[in-house]
Amino acid sequence: MSEFTPPKAPAHIRQGSSIGQPLTRRDGFLKVTGAARYAADNHPAGMLYAVIAHSSIACGRVSFLDVDAARGHPGVVDIMTPQHKPELAMDPDAKLHPFMFRMDLLQNDRVRYATQPIAVVIAETLEAATEGALLLAPRYEIETAAVGLDGAESFVPPGVGAGNPAAASKGDVQAGLAGASLRIEATYETPSQYHNAMEPHAIVVAWHGDTLSIDMPTQGLVMTQSRIAAMFGIPPEDVHIRSPFLGGGFGSKGLAAGPQILGVMAARMTGRPIKLVLRREQMYGPVGHRAATRQTLRLGADGEGSLTAIDHHAKTTSSTFDDFFEPAADVSHTMYASPAIATSHEAVRVNTGTPLFMRAPGEATGSIALESAIDEMAQACGMDPLAFRLKNYAEVEPISGKPFSSKALRQCYAQGAERFGWATRKLEPRQMRDEDGMLVGWGVGTATFPALMFQGQARAVLRADGSGVMETGAHDMGQGAWTALAQIAADGLGLEIDQVEFRSGTSDLPDAGIAGGSAHTATAGIAIHGAGADVIAKLADLATGDERSPLFGAGNTGVLARAGRLFRRDDESRSETYGDILVRAGLAEIEGRGSSAPDPAALSAYAMHAHGAVFAEVKVDPDLGQIRVTRLIGAFAAGTIINPHLVRSQYYGGMIWGMSFALHEHAIIDPRSGRVMNPNLGEYHIPVNADVPSIEAILVEERDPYVNALGIKGVGEIGVTGSAGAIANAVWHATGVRVRHFPITLDRLIERR
Repeated sequence: MSEFTPPKAPAHIRQGSSIGQPLTRRDGFLKVTGAARYAADNHPAGMLYAVIAHSSIACGRVSFLDVDAARGHPGVVDIMTPQHKPELAMDPDAKLHPFMFRMDLLQNDRVRYATQPIAVVIAETLEAATEGALLLAPRYEIETAAVGLDGAESFVPPGVGAGNPAAASKGDVQAGLAGASLRIEATYETPSQYHNAMEPHAIVVAWHGDTLSIDMPTQGLVMTQSRIAAMFGIPPEDVHIRSPFLGGGFGSKGLAAGPQILGVMAARMTGRPIKLVLRREQMYGPVGHRAATRQTLRLGADGEGSLTAIDHHAKTTSSTFDDFFEPAADVSHTMYASPAIATSHEAVRVNTGTPLFMRAPGEATGSIALESAIDEMAQACGMDPLAFRLKNYAEVEPISGKPFSSKALRQCYAQGAERFGWATRKLEPRQMRDEDGMLVGWGVGTATFPALMFQGQARAVLRADGSGVMETGAHDMGQGAWTALAQIAADGLGLEIDQVEFRSGTSDLPDAGIAGGSAHTATAGIAIHGAGADVIAKLADLATGDERSPLFGAGNTGVLARAGRLFRRDDESRSETYGDILVRAGLAEIEGRGSSAPDPAALSAYAMHAHGAVFAEVKVDPDLGQIRVTRLIGAFAAGTIINPHLVRSQYYGGMIWGMSFALHEHAIIDPRSGRVMNPNLGEYHIPVNADVPSIEAILVEERDPYVNALGIKGVGEIGVTGSAGAIANAVWHATGVRVRHFPITLDRLIERR
C-alpha cells in the first residue's frame, strides 16, 4: 500500500498561511465534490464482503446456528463461528493496560449483551452476505439480563474515566452542610447515549503474506496498529493503516473495535481482501457508548450566597466483562469555590456493550447535573443565577488549590451576558412570554474542559526548491486537523501554506498521538512546531557558519525564518533564501524532528482548563409542553486560536450536541430484554436543522504561557458542557418546572406540572 498524501485543494479557496487566520478547510472541496475517499469507498481486486450476524438477546448462549442453510446460499464463501475461525495470538479478553478494552471475537457461544457479534458471513456480494446472515436463524438459551442502574448490586469501581480515583475530597463536607443557612439535595439522571457518527465503523483489509494493508477510520493510528499487530502476532510495522478521512468519531474510533478485528480474521481465513461495514443498528453495542448515570448533589450555602459544601455522588453502569466507568462527579473538582468538596462514584455491571469515551466523557454528564443544582441553589438564595456563579467564582482550582495556568471565565460571563441581554432577565420563573403567548426562559451554564496534551512526533523537511514537507500521522475526523496543523507547519517552517506539503493519515508516519480529549491540535501541533524549529535551526547552522553567507557570524544574535528566507535578528536587511543555503551546502533537502509531551513540572504547578459560559433562550408551549430552543450564545476562552473559522465550527457542534443532550438524545432500553429499542437515526432522536436555533460563539481572548509552547487548548468538547445545563435551566425559568431526568421531553415536563 502506497503512502497517502492528502490532495491539495483548489487555489481559489486558500487564504494565507499564518496562525490565527480563518482559513477555509483544505479538505472541504474534496468532501463536497465526492473526491474524499473514506474507508468503505475502497474496493481492492478480488474483494469479498463480510456481514456480522449479531445477538438479539442480552444474556445467555447461542444454542444453534443454521450454518448449512447459510453456507448453501448462492455467493456465500465461508462463515466464521466460534467453532470455525482463525487462531489469534492474543486472548481477546486479555487486558494488559487500562486503554486495552476487551473485544468479542467469537471466543465461545456466550452472549454478554444485545448486538454482540455471534457469527460472520463472507460472500461475493453484500446482498449474499446479508441474506446468508439472516439464514443463520440463531436459537438461544436465554438467561435473565441485568438492565439499568438498579439491575445489579453496586460497587465502588477501582477508578473512573482514564484512571482517576473513584472518590476525592477536601475539607469537611458534612460540617459544611450542617452549618449552611441554605441546603439543597437533588438527584439527576442521564440516559445511555450512543456515538452516531455519520460514518459507521468499517474496515477494508488485505493480507499480503504476513503483512496487512488496512483502510479503516481510526482516531489513533499507532495505537490501533499495535493492537492489531498483537492480536495476530506480527510486528507493528507490518500493519499499514490508511485513515485519511473519518466521518466523525466522538471517541468511539479511538481504539480498535471488535468488528474491525473480525474483518481482519475474515481476510486471514479466506485469503482474499475483505470489506466489513457495520449497519447502523450494529453501532449500538460493540463499539462503545456513554453510560447512564444517576447523580445526587448536596449543596450548602451561607446567608450571603457563598457555597459552604459541594457533595457530588454519581452512579453509573458498565459491562459485565470490562471496566470503563463514567467519571461524572469529577466535574465538581474544578468549577466552583467551596471550602469543602467531595466527589464519589459507584457502579453496577449490566448486560451491555462496554461504555467508552464519548464526547466530553464525564464532563457532559456531570455538568448538566451540577449546573442544574447550582441554579437550584441560586433560586434558594434568591439570587440571579449568573450573579451566584460569580459569587462562587473559583480563583484557583477548588479541589487541588492549584492556580489556573490561565482563566478568562469572568470575561466569558461578561461578554456572553452582554451579547445575550441577560441584564433584563426576570428573576422568577414564568414571567416572560412572547407575542404568541409562549413561555420564554433564559438560562446560563458554565463550560469547562481540561487542557490536555499527549505524546506525539513529527518530521519536517526543507527542500532546495524552497518548498517544505511536514509529516505526522494525524487524524481529521471533521474537526479540521488538515488545515489547522498545516497552518502550524507553515508558521514553523516560515513558508506560505501552499509551499508546504502536509502528509498525515497513515500509520507509517510519525506518531501524532490519539485524536481525543480535545488534545489533538496541541499534541500534533507542538510536535510540528518542534520539527519546524529543529529544521530551521539546522538550516541556520549551515548559513551562520558559512563565510559565503550574508548570515555568517549571526549565531549569537540569531536568525528569523519568514517567507522562505532567514533574516539576521539584528539586521534584517541581511537575509538569504532557504534554497540558496541548501544549494551552496550541496544538499537537496534538510530534515528536522519534533516531539510533544506534557510538561510534568507545569502539570504539578498549574490546573489547566478551557472555560466558557453559554446562555440559552427557550420557548415552551404552556399547554402542550413543546420546547424550542430559540437562541444559544456561547463565550469561550481556550488559549491560542489557530483558526477562528474552525474553532467556531467546533463550538457550534458542541453547543448543538448540548442541546441534543438536554432535549433529544437517549437510548430506550427494554427493561425485560436489555435491547436498545431505537437503534437507528429515525427513533434515536438528535437535532435536525429545524431544531437548531440561532447560534453564536464568541472567542474570548486568552494567553496561556504554561499549557504548551503555543498556548493551545482544545475546543472540541467544551461546547457540550455548558450548553446542556444552560438549556435545562432555561426550561425551568420558562415553566417553573425542574425536570431532573434527561432528556427533558414534553411528557416529563407535563408530568411534573
